[in-house]
Amino acid sequence: MEQRREGRREAVSGHKRALILKAAREVFEAEGLEGASLRAIAARAGYTPAALYFHFDSKEAIYAEVLQASLASLGQAVDEAVSGAGGAEARLRAAAMAFFRFYAANPRDLDLGFYLFRGGMKPAGLGRERDEELNLALEGALKPIAKAAEVLGASKADANLLMVDVFAHATGLLLLLHTGRIRMFGASAPMLMETYVQDRIDRLRKD
Repeated sequence: MEQRREGRREAVSGHKRALILKAAREVFEAEGLEGASLRAIAARAGYTPAALYFHFDSKEAIYAEVLQASLASLGQAVDEAVSGAGGAEARLRAAAMAFFRFYAANPRDLDLGFYLFRGGMKPAGLGRERDEELNLALEGALKPIAKAAEVLGASKADANLLMVDVFAHATGLLLLLHTGRIRMFGASAPMLMETYVQDRIDRLRKD
């Protein structure tokens, strides 16, 4: 009986936590981390601000969990794309394009990922431990790119540099895509990304 009651309490607590995270994501999407408040999150979730502290110790803690869920979805999308690919070239292409397509289809997730640049270009994180965990999650989603590059003959250092380069290139194109600036050049962001990835694969072949 006691175990059953405990199970019900955990289920209720989990439901409340999910509601808070859903409300928080909506507030963060609308206001950003800087503009959001615990009061606004609580109101949207239908709770008092005090109730939020039962589950989270700060606004940053909530943001970190929302972003962690986003990065988990990104990692799953990349893993699924890679698992359906054949050789190393196909896996590298699949991983890079899955990363790009995830954020192309989910611009608000890209916004969440740019929390470090709120308030201009001055970095302001969520606390060292949280930042490290989130960076590891992002690196994990990108790692299949480096692994495939190593299979194709790149050194570990060069493979990691390629992974960073793909991330930077994709991010730049995504910003142009979501701000509409890509139209200034009469270009297609997905096509430019595909061309870039193929170029990097071709370079690995030559090396």
